[in-house]
Amino acid sequence: MDKKLLELLVCPVTKGPLVFNPEKTELVSRSARLAYPVRDGIPVLLEVEARTLTDDELDN
Repeated sequence: MDKKLLELLVCPVTKGPLVFNPEKTELVSRSARLAYPVRDGIPVLLEVEARTLTDDELDN
């Protein structure tokens, strides 16, 4: 994920920062407890496409 692009992207729910998780190819919003998929290098920042993070994932 391009670092400059990541600096510009925010969570569509909270408008907070996103962190790229390369292992799962996701953009994580800790404040919204959501992980947005990145498909073919394109972030899919739709709440309906995001998965909810578990408590264990937030603790890491």
